[in-house]
Amino acid sequence: MAREVIRYSNSFKRSVVEAIERDGERIEACRRRYGIKGTATIQQWLRKFGKNELLNKVVMVQTVAERDELKRLREEVKQLKIAYADLAIAHRIDQKVIEIADELYGTDLKKSTHKSYHRA
Repeated sequence: MAREVIRYSNSFKRSVVEAIERDGERIEACRRRYGIKGTATIQQWLRKFGKNELLNKVVMVQTVAERDELKRLREEVKQLKIAYADLAIAHRIDQKVIEIADELYGTDLKKSTHKSYHRA
């Protein structure tokens, strides 16, 4: 089954964009009012013909100090992740050493180590 393709003139597109930007009409209401089927069609027209102020954008205004602080914090997070990974590996190695020692010497160091931590 062939899909119906509807072509809109540039003047029609501009009038829809104007209704949204100037009159404050909501995109979905405009879509229904003019019988526009595509949900992203009007947003594309806004990008092409509009002032771009109604599109979903995040604008960040930062001072140099804020930008530097953000950069410093990101670097700190990176270093903390590396340190955590190193500690996790060291912990796994310690656990494996205890496991091997238990097997070699027929002991249960996990239980005795665990008990000594709880006594303190």
